[in-house]
Amino acid sequence: MSGTRLKAGLPAALWLVMVVVAAPVLAAGSWVASVPGVRVALAEREVASPPMVPPEAAADGTIDSVGWRFRLPPGEAVRARLCHAGGCVTLGAGQGSSRALAGLPADTPLHFRFALAPGQRRAVAVQGLQVIVNYR
Repeated sequence: MSGTRLKAGLPAALWLVMVVVAAPVLAAGSWVASVPGVRVALAEREVASPPMVPPEAAADGTIDSVGWRFRLPPGEAVRARLCHAGGCVTLGAGQGSSRALAGLPADTPLHFRFALAPGQRRAVAVQGLQVIVNYR
């Protein structure tokens, strides 16, 4: 009789283990934000974008990875960073992804920071500012 109870309880125990193991995956999410472009006029002074504010659903989450995108006019160059209250990551291209902000709170706004590239003399309009934050 006790062997029958053990077998009957096995599916429930297995399900419980699967739920506990899968819980971090089930709690994962992402948020996307876009803000208006900025005009960058100086190499020695960064211009910050408006903040990209996460939804309330990101509360208590931590960043896993961040993707970004911005557009420059053809032939123009800027120095770009994506910043969180806990630090910034240098962006090497107009789009990409990084895990450099992993572990930081996912419910904190992000913003871009731009400055003209060395040797660039003409102001540049940076458009299409967007982030995708994946969090757990």
